[in-house]
Amino acid sequence: MRSTILRHDSATGTTAAVAAADGPGGNAGHGAAAATGRPQQRTADHGGECAAPESARRADGQDAVVFELCSGLFASMPRTDQRVKAIHYVRGLLGAEGRKSIRNIATLLGGDAAEQSLHHFISSSTWDWTPVRRALAQHIERVAPPQAYVVQPMIIPKAGETSVGVERRFVPELGQVINAQQAVGVWAAADDWSSPLHWRLHLTQRWLEDENRRNQASIPDTTVQESLAQCSVEAYLQMIRGSGLPVRPLVMDARHSDIVTTVHRLRAAGTPWLLRVDPSVRLTVLEATFPRRGASMTAQQIMSTAWHMRQLEPRRQAPGQAGPPGRTGLPGVPGQPDRHARQGPQPGQAGHLRAVRGPGSLVAVAATLTADTRLPGGRPGGRPEELLLLGVTDDGQWPAELWLTDLTGLRPAELTQLIRLTHRVERDLTEVADQVGIRDFSGRSFNGWHRHATLASAAHAIALLSGRPQARRVPRDVADLTDPVRPGGLGAGYLTDLGDRPDLAS
Repeated sequence: MRSTILRHDSATGTTAAVAAADGPGGNAGHGAAAATGRPQQRTADHGGECAAPESARRADGQDAVVFELCSGLFASMPRTDQRVKAIHYVRGLLGAEGRKSIRNIATLLGGDAAEQSLHHFISSSTWDWTPVRRALAQHIERVAPPQAYVVQPMIIPKAGETSVGVERRFVPELGQVINAQQAVGVWAAADDWSSPLHWRLHLTQRWLEDENRRNQASIPDTTVQESLAQCSVEAYLQMIRGSGLPVRPLVMDARHSDIVTTVHRLRAAGTPWLLRVDPSVRLTVLEATFPRRGASMTAQQIMSTAWHMRQLEPRRQAPGQAGPPGRTGLPGVPGQPDRHARQGPQPGQAGHLRAVRGPGSLVAVAATLTADTRLPGGRPGGRPEELLLLGVTDDGQWPAELWLTDLTGLRPAELTQLIRLTHRVERDLTEVADQVGIRDFSGRSFNGWHRHATLASAAHAIALLSGRPQARRVPRDVADLTDPVRPGGLGAGYLTDLGDRPDLAS
């Protein structure tokens, strides 16, 4: 019996299919022929393997990272030629000039014949992108554990109307209506890097109810209509189902979501969360000294009142002084001083409002969703879950952003750091993901879009791991967030370690 493996020659940069004998009866001559990169027969996937010329190889060590990472990511692909083509496609995303279209990638691999082969591999082949994405997420978790997952929407401008999911859409950031696809990415993120792990394409009613469009784009029967907010939450839940990934906070802009439904879905999944919310979200304040404690107020009203009540100069504990119960300076180490916490009463006692001075200042108020304070029918329910409403300043505007979280065990500096992860993702989307062609797929099919997005995500990770200046990876220790901490008997916080970063308190 024989097994087929991939062999990488670091001296030449070539990857080839090698037939290896599993027993004494193996044909050594066949294996030697394959090791030269000349397969003995063509595959069914349009012309066999694409041979990468010298122009597609990099001398800076990136090629070795490509093979090391991709050989594991693509192990689920059923055929050897598929795995070889996947590696070549990723190399093309990293090395092709200009737009990362299949045609431009093919110029590095052999011209028209390679273009036809790659087009079939992306749009019409049989490999499933789901296990590839799962392998990518698990690899990132092993080599550079993230601090949180960030859900990031992505607009893909289009000139025509045939690409799957394309619509006339209003883009708030641009202030105009454009012709575009809308996708949602789930990113692993830390303060100095981020990498996409999973994607979901938002499809409107027009695409899902038009049988002709649906058939032409090969949209699966299981795809149903959903709002962009529902698409965002489902993208995250789809990623973690059966993934074996540890629990980490989810950071997401939920201003256009039904916040109660979103929170309930994340609670059911056991996910700690930090959501940017609309000022109109109604909450009930739990602070004992708050003027309208127990009344239903909008997030904007609560934070406007809290801003006037805040203590702008928080008192710091003296070195070596033990912190209050339930608050620790070091994750999982009781009794250590909290450098960013002020002395004073705990939740439910006078003066619990937490504040940090400076640009990006943050004020946190203990509250709960008004909808959670009652059971169906208006009858009083049990004790609701304590949450924190966060107000963040920006260049004097108050509040510039409003966030809601169940991470009640974190310090203000830690919460600020999690919020800043959204800016990290926005930056890496432009500086890394766009450079490897995440928005460049020009095909029409649903499957083709997802396969391209999957391989572009792998290329993004390789750019990080191979040490590009704008995507430098710094290994870091990240605390396990799977054990809930309930400070003072209230809430459900999750401890994390941001390291010794006093600058984060400003």
